[in-house]
Amino acid sequence: MPERFEAVVVGAGPAGSSAALALARAGRTVCLLERGPFPGAKNMFGGVIYGRILDHLVPKWWEQAPIQRWVTRRSTMILTDDQAVSVDVRSAAWGRPPYNGATAFRPDFDRWLAGVATDAGATLVCSTTATGLLRDRAGRVRGVRTDRPDGELEADVVIAADGVNSFLAVEAGLYPHKTADHFTLGAKEVLALPRDELEARFNVTGLEGVDIEILGGTHGIPGGGFVYTNLDSVAVGVVLSLPGLAAKRRRPEDIIASLKRHPAIAPLVAGGTLEEYSAHLIPEGGYAAIPTLAGDGILVAGDAAALTLAAGIYLEGVNFAIGSGTIAGQTAAEAITARDTSSASLRRYRRALARCFVLKDHRKLRRAPSLVLGERTQTVYPKLACALAEQLFTVENPASKRGVITIGRAELQRAGVRARDVARDAYAALRTFS
Repeated sequence: MPERFEAVVVGAGPAGSSAALALARAGRTVCLLERGPFPGAKNMFGGVIYGRILDHLVPKWWEQAPIQRWVTRRSTMILTDDQAVSVDVRSAAWGRPPYNGATAFRPDFDRWLAGVATDAGATLVCSTTATGLLRDRAGRVRGVRTDRPDGELEADVVIAADGVNSFLAVEAGLYPHKTADHFTLGAKEVLALPRDELEARFNVTGLEGVDIEILGGTHGIPGGGFVYTNLDSVAVGVVLSLPGLAAKRRRPEDIIASLKRHPAIAPLVAGGTLEEYSAHLIPEGGYAAIPTLAGDGILVAGDAAALTLAAGIYLEGVNFAIGSGTIAGQTAAEAITARDTSSASLRRYRRALARCFVLKDHRKLRRAPSLVLGERTQTVYPKLACALAEQLFTVENPASKRGVITIGRAELQRAGVRARDVARDAYAALRTFS
């Protein structure tokens, strides 16, 4: 392994591999470090990959990428203990190129994207952990130490794409405000089902897939749940606030077990054979939780930079990782060419992120985390929505039918919620998502 590269990227997830790809295509020497035995080996993933960001990075990526199913149906489900209300969207266009979203196994997807980077000239080194930063006498980052004998790697720029617990970003002093309320715990089970049975249950064929995002069903712990389809398995899981989980003294696997017993979920997962259980921290603090993104000789990308968009109706991470990683790689390449890798030079990285969807969407939706994880959204509104729908469609002849406003007022009174609080929340939602 060479002792010096022009850039070292730590972490071969989507952000790191994209950064390495951008650097390699710019003609820079780059080492892509991965602590697992292969890219994706350490990743837990419970969602959908949105691939538009790949269109220019890897043209016709859908012909190469190892996806499980194309998501042609997206549902938002609101639960109480024994009720469910769903908004279900289905589009045939989502099942045709260039597609909208896909389910995938991250070990397969990450290994593929890292392969694209190595084909471009990046050097991939696995089973190697970056244990700390190297600095010059002036304190500027000049590489990383690894757990290999004589494993110091010098570089003009280090890109920290080492995940949600970015020890490198913390060591560089770029993460002064890391607190528990900026993170959630994602936990999931993968349940094997025969492919024909899965397709019958979810009413899909071929490579069509389903993504169900859930509000409620978490026993009062702020967060939510999800169900999505792979080729011959179903992933079911929860995303839970760390402080809320600690306060309730509940284990995430117990919440998943309860979710699987819910009348709306049980028919979808019944008889599934457990193939995998995994859990992982997720940065969901939004815009306020984003650290300083550049220092002397170092950039931060992907989950390490808290660039996961968790905004209720928008739940995205991989596309933000790829976007930030690509721009980090391009910024590093330009700085290396200019022979100026100071923090002043590398700050153009954040400016570039601000000009594209990565920071534009985070800034636009900066109020969403507190709104979505607020007490009324989590505990009151699911009950209110389900009760309103139930009452609206309950036929009580010979009584005359009640209107929506009449039912709504009665349910608000029963829930002990003031109409002005609902109006305030509705206004906040309108400002956030408009």
